[in-house]
Amino acid sequence: MQRWRGLDEIPAGWGRCVTTIGVFDGVHRGHQQIIARARQLAAERGLPTVLVTFNPHPSEVVRPGSHPPQLTTNTRKAELAAELGVDVVVFLPFTLEFSKLTPEEFIHQAVVAELHADAVVVGENFRFGHKAAGDVAMLAELGSRWGFDAEGVTLLSEAGRPISSTYIRSCVKAGDMAAAAHALGRPHRLDGVVVRGDQRGRDLGFPTANVRTASFAAVPADGIYAGRVVRIDEWGNTLTGLPTLPAAISVGTNPTFDGRYRSVEAYVLDFDGDLYGQNLGVEFVHRLRGMIRFDSIEDLITQMTDDVARTRQLLG
Repeated sequence: MQRWRGLDEIPAGWGRCVTTIGVFDGVHRGHQQIIARARQLAAERGLPTVLVTFNPHPSEVVRPGSHPPQLTTNTRKAELAAELGVDVVVFLPFTLEFSKLTPEEFIHQAVVAELHADAVVVGENFRFGHKAAGDVAMLAELGSRWGFDAEGVTLLSEAGRPISSTYIRSCVKAGDMAAAAHALGRPHRLDGVVVRGDQRGRDLGFPTANVRTASFAAVPADGIYAGRVVRIDEWGNTLTGLPTLPAAISVGTNPTFDGRYRSVEAYVLDFDGDLYGQNLGVEFVHRLRGMIRFDSIEDLITQMTDDVARTRQLLG
């Protein structure tokens, strides 16, 4: 799959394509339905599928400080899109100037003049252009004018509630990783680099990998989780051919030691090696318990031993 960072990376002689547009944070099951429809149209027409998204998140540009917790990094987003059969992901640089494009200007610039879209597939709630003035009806009107088909895909819902990035963020914030995984179609994952922490885990007999995540990452509620770690490269691409390792994961401030800073620490089961400086993806599968302050180190070690045993049991 190709990744283009802006329209200026479109190769000379680029032909027609089927395009889908959106933020696609999480590439959740609702997004997957939209992408699947775009892929279907592309296959029927013998054209490539192009996913257009934005960097940074539009909210951070339009309303600085309002960036929502990020479910997927850009690298992970592209990787997931590739797994779904997308041929090209385009990351449009989202600037204040770009945000002021009218709906007509946005579609003509991004979809017509450069990508030569034969069809555009979006979610039925898709909005675009300055102050989100454009909707699917306007997209269809512009398609009639400029020669592309437009389709708004019905949002995927369960129990009367649309599956959305906002909903998944609320699940992650509450520590409900089972609900988050159900909506995502896979466990929620945090990517980061292993840095040196206080090294208390080693002294307690449970050496942990302290994973420093991006500032906007959607970090689950404080607590202890059963999950897994995967190896990724320095750009965030999942390394193939390496095993996924079970882990007991701690999120929080370590109140037993009067910690002040939240951290994400993974005790990788049955692993004997040095992870410092390596990049990991941490997958959250089950929440075991909340974060507790223990009266003694012995009580903490007893609980950690039980956490590891439960992790083994839950992950099989």
